[in-house]
Amino acid sequence: MRALHGGSGRLKTDVLIVGAGAAGLMCAITAGRRGRRVLVVDHANRVGKKILMSGGGRCNFTNTGTSPANYLSANPHFAKSALARYTPADFVALVEKHGIAYHEKELGQLFCDDSSKQIVRLLLDECAAAGVRVETSCGVERVRRTDEGFAVLTARGEVHAESLVVATGGLSIPSMGASGFGYELARQFGHAVLPVRAALVPLTLSGKHQEHYADLAGVALPLAGTRVGKRAFRAGLLFTHRGLSGPSILQISSYWQPGDDLRLDLAPDVGLGDWLVQQRGARPAAELKNVLADALPKRLAQRLCELVFESRPMRQYRDADLREIGRQLHDWPITASGTEGYRTAEVTLGGVDTDGLSSSTMQSRLVPGLYFIGEVVDVTGWLGGYNFQWAWASGHAAGEVA
Repeated sequence: MRALHGGSGRLKTDVLIVGAGAAGLMCAITAGRRGRRVLVVDHANRVGKKILMSGGGRCNFTNTGTSPANYLSANPHFAKSALARYTPADFVALVEKHGIAYHEKELGQLFCDDSSKQIVRLLLDECAAAGVRVETSCGVERVRRTDEGFAVLTARGEVHAESLVVATGGLSIPSMGASGFGYELARQFGHAVLPVRAALVPLTLSGKHQEHYADLAGVALPLAGTRVGKRAFRAGLLFTHRGLSGPSILQISSYWQPGDDLRLDLAPDVGLGDWLVQQRGARPAAELKNVLADALPKRLAQRLCELVFESRPMRQYRDADLREIGRQLHDWPITASGTEGYRTAEVTLGGVDTDGLSSSTMQSRLVPGLYFIGEVVDVTGWLGGYNFQWAWASGHAAGEVA
């Protein structure tokens, strides 16, 4: 490993990266390959904690269908440059180089066959090959600008660096050490930080809505539609003790805000109105709740009949009645009261305003040598590997120049 001490005895490096997550490690690898002396520090006791827990322990490390349309940002064009220059295929090539077996689960989502530990190992092996030094349990206490770059006081002494890369993540999952340090650092150097909130997070219900659905906890729909305004997603839905979860809810949570009208399509692949008319002809004596249990989970079908629809024998319904029931089930209103918050959120929406950053290098427009990458920036991906791809792409963009 290349020495990082200068002749004065001070710890010196070309590039200091704060945060040993996906973005920080990718930046370190890219800069190290250029021959830059790179030090990565992280206050956590191990690197890549969010990588390790992602995808149920198998790490949904990218999505083959990644495009700028899969991201939320005050500037929807900002992510284009970095994403174009480091693609899912680039990261897949790295995965294959390390002999990691993977599979596509659905919708372009790629997962490790075995364990997310393999992705962390890949990153650390690449760091080692590039001469990168990684220090854990090493928090940052103070940062100041110097004539030569930056002086950063860490738990293990002061480090002097030409370039400083902030890869500290957002506020999601504080139990793993998430903090607002990156936002504080951005403000210290004059950057605007856009309002942040939990995203890719379960929604909560309250009052009558919670009373109506709380005891359905555990009931799942393999496919449901969720809609807020013109934004809609189709994926699984899960009732919980406190509200709603599942992929379709996590997706829509990035767009939902308190007071928004939330609509559920409980059977998006079935034209329920016509289907119910057909079922009346085939099963005229069957009760509505039992017929609906063939299209929806039984407990949910029974609850909806208790709440809204009288459950009578099918022969007692007119065509218009059944088609109206079908219409309502495809556009079911439900009032969410909030989210589960950062405790369970997969990402943080908002962050360092992209107006102050170069889209091609992620460098500050205000402070030469200062970079912001990954989740700390106001670029937030959909569920399904998109946030990892942003981490790889933004880390690579900064690493090419830092």
